Amino acid sequence: MNAAIAQANTLAPAVVSPDQWIAARKALLAREKELTYLQDQIARERRALPWIKVDKEYIFNTLDGPRTLAELFDGRSQLLVQHFMFAPGWEQGCKSCSYMADHNDGANIHLAQRDVTFLAVSRAPLADIERFRQRMGWQFKWVSSHGTDFNHDYGVNFTQDEMTSGKVDYNYVRQPFPHEEAPGISVFYRDEAGDVFHTYSRYGRGVEVMMHTYNLLELTPKGRDEDGLDYPMEWVRHHDRYEVQSPAKPVPPAAGCDCGQS
Repeated sequence: MNAAIAQANTLAPAVVSPDQWIAARKALLAREKELTYLQDQIARERRALPWIKVDKEYIFNTLDGPRTLAELFDGRSQLLVQHFMFAPGWEQGCKSCSYMADHNDGANIHLAQRDVTFLAVSRAPLADIERFRQRMGWQFKWVSSHGTDFNHDYGVNFTQDEMTSGKVDYNYVRQPFPHEEAPGISVFYRDEAGDVFHTYSRYGRGVEVMMHTYNLLELTPKGRDEDGLDYPMEWVRHHDRYEVQSPAKPVPPAAGCDCGQS
């Protein structure tokens, strides 16, 4: 790595001439282009994955009444689901899942132009979901899978027996997990005959694809600035719970789940 780039990563950067800066920037640009091309290739491989036909019937509670999985597509052929951590009995949704969800409304209108319906799914009763959605000011659709196996079948909810065993199947590996709920993203396709197929799911740090704020932070000198925290998303709050503070006064820790870091 160029010496100027290495020093910049320590937040004790060299101060160089414009020509030296351009040379260092071009060296990094070459690496960024390598990553872009790799991401393009992986996206092609992702689209080439085989599908699984969804034969099990799930009935979701929505503001428009009970709906099957096929009916959630709203006439489009692709369905993108945020598995939002919000269990029955919880006062509010997970703060890290909420951080993800804060980015949804802006993207939603554009997704619809590409034949994609987006919505969130949680196990909490619909009334609790709607109360919290109204509090947060979100417009995207959010449905309840309460009383179904949907969350468990798609790897984001674990039974008491699974939790007691000390390990659960999450992110395609058997591992300890601290909560009965987990974050994830799943994708489904509905063909012209009305059959539904599961095409893709991602979990753990894979859900960061929805956290656009992180992408912007990665452009700044401090990056995510999470190294000194107890866990990476400790600083995140529900957006109506942030306090306006000076840079010299750190935001105090808040209780909450650590999503997307497995």
